[in-house]
Amino acid sequence: MNMMEKRSVFLPLMLVFLFICATDAFSQDKAQFNRRYQNGTQLYKLSRFHEAAVEFRRAQETATNSNEKSAALYWVILSQLAYSDFGSAIRDMETLEKTAPNSPYARDMVYHRARVYYNQGYFEDALFLFNRYNQSTVEKDKESADRKAAAFFWMGECLFSLGQHEEAEKFYAWIVAKYPGSPKVEASTYRIDLIKQKKIESELLALLQWSHEEALRTSEDYQKTIRTYEYTLNMYQRRIAELSNTDNVMQHQINSHDFYQFERQNWNQNENQNQNVIQNNIQNGFEIIEELEIIEEAPAFDDPVTEPEDVHFSQNEYLIERARQLGNNVRAILNSEPSGGR
Repeated sequence: MNMMEKRSVFLPLMLVFLFICATDAFSQDKAQFNRRYQNGTQLYKLSRFHEAAVEFRRAQETATNSNEKSAALYWVILSQLAYSDFGSAIRDMETLEKTAPNSPYARDMVYHRARVYYNQGYFEDALFLFNRYNQSTVEKDKESADRKAAAFFWMGECLFSLGQHEEAEKFYAWIVAKYPGSPKVEASTYRIDLIKQKKIESELLALLQWSHEEALRTSEDYQKTIRTYEYTLNMYQRRIAELSNTDNVMQHQINSHDFYQFERQNWNQNENQNQNVIQNNIQNGFEIIEELEIIEEAPAFDDPVTEPEDVHFSQNEYLIERARQLGNNVRAILNSEPSGGR
């Protein structure tokens, strides 16, 4: 067998061997992908999301086609969302959109990206993506209907977080009425009750605020009334004090005038009595003087009349002594007169 014949025989054998090896390698990769993918699925169901993400990532590396890679990466993203690794989930979402823009998971990525935005606090962006997802979803079966109900629910959650409770209540009420079998009905009912309670709380808070403001105004008016009352009371007290002082002065003047009148009346009475005594004494004095003049003018007897032995004064001496006593009485009366009486 020459060289050309040997080469013509060896080349087909080589190709067959390489095909067999490639087929075997492909089969091994396929088996490994399936094993990793199934392990990841089991771990995800057991809520062991970190381990599931690792298995799905290995399945992605051993995937034999783009569909397998897209499927593995999709579950990697779901596992990352489950344990709240939102940054890694967003990066893998962008990778999936670039490598498989027409994959069946592209529409679901809109929903999950909206969930990530909601969890990160970007409520307006999340609301826009949830609405976009709803517009692209057709209710062809219960699963799609539940997805759409879930999107409506999260739209309500976005509005609730933005403080637009009345608008959010419309979405919750729509889920209860339109999707009674959805898993989000219970949560929607709870939100409706919560919104109603918040309305009541807001009304009570507004009423309490109004009552507080009214109480403050009433308190201010009361304080003004108290200050006015205290001012008026002080004015009356000062006026009463002034009137009391004036009354005391007037009473003192009245008492002083009455005392003066009483003293003046007593003095006048004493003065009249003294005048009468003086007049009597003067009259007696004049009588005594007349008697003395009569005695002096009487003729003298030869035998003078003698007094009895028990009489110590003669008639003249008696009259003189009587005049002296009257004079002393007059002098005593004059000395006893009050100095202010003249």
